[in-house]
Amino acid sequence: MELTRDMRDMLDGKYGEGASLALKVQVGIGECFDAPRMVPITNAHVALSNQEADLWFAEKMVKLGARTKIPPTVNPGFCLAYFEEKNMVTEEEADHMRRTHEAYKTLGCRLTYNCTPYMDTNIPFPNEIIAFSESSATPYVNSVWGARTNRESAQSALCAAITGVAPEYGLLLDENRKGNILVEVKSRMEGDFSFNLLGYMGKKIGPGIPVFTGLGDYVSPEAHRNLGAELNTSGAYGMYHIVGVTPEAPTLEAAFGGKKPQRTVVITDEDFERVLEKEISDPGGRKIDFALFGCPHTSTKELLHIADRLYGKKLAVPLWIMTSSLTKSNAGKMGLLDVIRAAGGDVVEDTCSDQPCWHLYKGKVGVTESPKCAYYPRKRGLEFVIRDMDTCIDAALKGEVE
Repeated sequence: MELTRDMRDMLDGKYGEGASLALKVQVGIGECFDAPRMVPITNAHVALSNQEADLWFAEKMVKLGARTKIPPTVNPGFCLAYFEEKNMVTEEEADHMRRTHEAYKTLGCRLTYNCTPYMDTNIPFPNEIIAFSESSATPYVNSVWGARTNRESAQSALCAAITGVAPEYGLLLDENRKGNILVEVKSRMEGDFSFNLLGYMGKKIGPGIPVFTGLGDYVSPEAHRNLGAELNTSGAYGMYHIVGVTPEAPTLEAAFGGKKPQRTVVITDEDFERVLEKEISDPGGRKIDFALFGCPHTSTKELLHIADRLYGKKLAVPLWIMTSSLTKSNAGKMGLLDVIRAAGGDVVEDTCSDQPCWHLYKGKVGVTESPKCAYYPRKRGLEFVIRDMDTCIDAALKGEVE
């Protein structure tokens, strides 16, 4: 791999052991993908998970004296102050979150604790070379904003933030950003929830870069968020195109780079019904114990909708809504938090569904609008019925789901 003098100095330890190790990791990744060189990045996002391997690597970098050259935004763990006050985490779990916070703070990260930075705090420009990890973030910044990143891990994105460079391969190159799978959507697309189900067609779509047709000429930010999140729950995708919507797909021909698709996949209503009823959701027609929204994080538009549906009503079961601290702050100024709390729900900042703070619902059944939210907490013993948001709100008000 071609390295500049400055990069060789970094490898040799001129800028410290932490920077040296970070670049060694990146060189190793680059060599695996035959990257000819490193290129500068201007932005990064690290999908910290607040789990053992994640913390081990971050603390190792701290001990080696690393600091981020490009301060990245970061994913959520759980809101320590909130869950400690409510006595919902053990001291060991709280200490783990404290250590995570201190490690990333010392590294110089932007502690946004938000899995949707691409919607507010970290929005890249078209063609900007960046290093993003996070399952919904990578396809969003590539597909919707037209920026350029590979599907980084939390560790490789952190290394890029420390060194300020990334190996040039994959989706950083023009020729690798063209679609190769035609996905003809013939199902009814009824609101943003339908994009959750469309994204969960990853097993049927198969590996590659899908080009979607049949989705109209407008797709909401929340729908894009849902699509990317579920594509990377049901499969592994760094990018997608929607003809006439996303910037690199003004036409079908442009999306495929003038080539024919390798295969065509047709998505129908029957596909949606099958995946929802037989693959990803517990059966309905039962009582529920709680409702959990916000995986990925809930937007201001969605909080407005939830507050409107809850105004003047009382919930039968607890409703938790995960979002960013920025969105929660704005919701407070708008009076939305008061409405939701008056109904018996709450909005929790800086928190992910795949965290130990939710263990009080182990063995219980909740409702959620997000297949991703249902997928990850299952290993912690939580079960979910998946429905559209309005049905979930109705279920939380009644204490049972259709």
